[in-house]
Amino acid sequence: MQVNISSRRTVVSDRLQDLTRSKIGRLERYVPGLERADVHFCEEQNPRIADKEICEVTLEGQGHHVRTKVTAPDAYTAIDLAAEKLEHQLHKLKTKMHRHENSGEMSIRTDEPVPTAAPVSDVEENVSKIVKKKQFAIEPMTAEDAVLQMELLGHDFFLFTNAETGRSAVVYLRDDGDVGQIDAA
Repeated sequence: MQVNISSRRTVVSDRLQDLTRSKIGRLERYVPGLERADVHFCEEQNPRIADKEICEVTLEGQGHHVRTKVTAPDAYTAIDLAAEKLEHQLHKLKTKMHRHENSGEMSIRTDEPVPTAAPVSDVEENVSKIVKKKQFAIEPMTAEDAVLQMELLGHDFFLFTNAETGRSAVVYLRDDGDVGQIDAA
């Protein structure tokens, strides 16, 4: 697995780079086929915050994206916490994949680009502006698979194509801790 390490407002020592490559590289044993890991270290500048070191890790491979973000007093503790959290997430993913293999279900993966919507023009000056845009392939999957992907990415929602209906759908985390689903009509 290729491990890319970057940083902002902090210096990553050679020792920390070696430790990071070792800990993140070991995660491949949970889900074979992970191709890339992006590790980003950042230092919080606010003096009131005790846990100043932030470590974000994104793993990609075989159509899976697993992401975590942790804070700690130092970078070494942060990478330990991130690796521990990722182990838990990858174990959960491996269990889910194993259940699919045993049930005979197949997941469909595509690498076709997703068409983007036409840009919306600002009618008023006080309208919120889009500051970040992303593109990704929307894959047919069950709602349960979408919930798993949402949890693995650490997001509050996940857009997918419902394999049962063939239409766009969203699963989202509700304020009460449960998960909701919205299907296109």
